[in-house]
Amino acid sequence: MAGIKDVAQEAGVSVGTVSNAINRPESVSPETLERVRVVIKRLGYVRSESARQLRAGRSRIMALLVLDAGNPFFAGIMHGAEDVARAAGLGAMVCNSAQSPREEARYLSLFAEHRVCGVLLTPADASWTDLDALRKQGIPVVLVDRVGKESEVSSVSVDDTMGGALAGRHLVSTGHRSVAYVSGPPHLQQVQDRRAGLLSALADAGLPPGAMTELPTNHMTVAAGRDAGARLLGLNPRPTAVFCANDLLALGLLQVLFAAGVHVPRDMAIIGYDDIEFAAAAAVPLTSVRRPAVTMGRMAAELLLTEMDPPAGHEHRSVVLQPELVVRESTRTRR
Repeated sequence: MAGIKDVAQEAGVSVGTVSNAINRPESVSPETLERVRVVIKRLGYVRSESARQLRAGRSRIMALLVLDAGNPFFAGIMHGAEDVARAAGLGAMVCNSAQSPREEARYLSLFAEHRVCGVLLTPADASWTDLDALRKQGIPVVLVDRVGKESEVSSVSVDDTMGGALAGRHLVSTGHRSVAYVSGPPHLQQVQDRRAGLLSALADAGLPPGAMTELPTNHMTVAAGRDAGARLLGLNPRPTAVFCANDLLALGLLQVLFAAGVHVPRDMAIIGYDDIEFAAAAAVPLTSVRRPAVTMGRMAAELLLTEMDPPAGHEHRSVVLQPELVVRESTRTRR
């Protein structure tokens, strides 16, 4: 493989001139720049990014670690973050923790080894141990879909307690008095917040805690939703409505109910969360609590750029966006 010295020798210039031609072309005369470019193309020279980042102390890669890369909600976050990274001349490394604290720790260690310029993180681990270790190495972190501890880290999130309350109020207003909550892994704060919001709405309506039946899942996937649907069908008495912690769970649940001949929404109302594209395209379009995924990714990446080069007097920011209830055919008025 040709190196920068080979290019310099072939072009009849110094190594420094080749470096300037690559990194600061405006500082090189047009004739020399063209000669260097011709040689680079002929030799197939490719700049060593690993060597460059060793000299600079960090790479030009922004890392993004999400809970589930297969979830369209997180795909929206990735899209927004990549737009900002690209505009800033940065690359993006997207990784998936699969909701596992162990996988999260492994990836954070990998990011530190590769000296990424910053990390956008949707945490799976509530202990923050690995996050603190990363920040001590000078790698800035911005949380996405989670509020940071006090003023220690910037974050962009959605008020999930309000989101759960929106779902609960809608179900109560349409006549439901018995609701199932299909939740995800209990160590995820988002799952806990949505549950708290639902319980608050039911309590405000004068309903007892027993009005909610929780169906926990280990994952927030379509398959987990199907499993929850099978358990729901075995309940007696059966709740008249279900609030799912995300849309993938709701879609899996809908599949099981449809196969069992349970009519949605006449026999069972369903509300999802996130309002991914598939929610509106389901066989029975899903009512869902919308979160602006692309906006969240974009705002988080912009905050990370500021963390990478903080101005004087810089303070961390926690941006909390408001959710929105999108009503579709999977819920109906009960009289």
